[in-house]
Amino acid sequence: MHELSIADAVLQTVERHAAGRRVTAVELEVGHLRQVVPSALSFAWELITAGTLAEGSELEIREVPAAGFCRSCEAETELPDLPLRCGRCGGFDLELLRGEELLIDSLEVEEEQLVSSKA
Repeated sequence: MHELSIADAVLQTVERHAAGRRVTAVELEVGHLRQVVPSALSFAWELITAGTLAEGSELEIREVPAAGFCRSCEAETELPDLPLRCGRCGGFDLELLRGEELLIDSLEVEEEQLVSSKA
């Protein structure tokens, strides 16, 4: 389940940018070719954020469809299935344009920094 390692990497980045503030929401763009199962990533997010500044935060996942530019017929088409082939001519000589993204698009944090309970 690579979703757990993805959730962990996202959390590390989110915590750095939150700078001690509680995180309430995170928006991700995930390319179709990343082969991420959204429900598994949401479950992993709940597990990995327990006890952190992001505990209870909403994780919004937007899937980015794969698309490519065909060098043979010069069409830009979506690439829904493997093997990746042009939707117009069926060719395989493609330049991938979208579909491999894994981006934190935005995060919502509370304005005030949480007070540490460490003595």
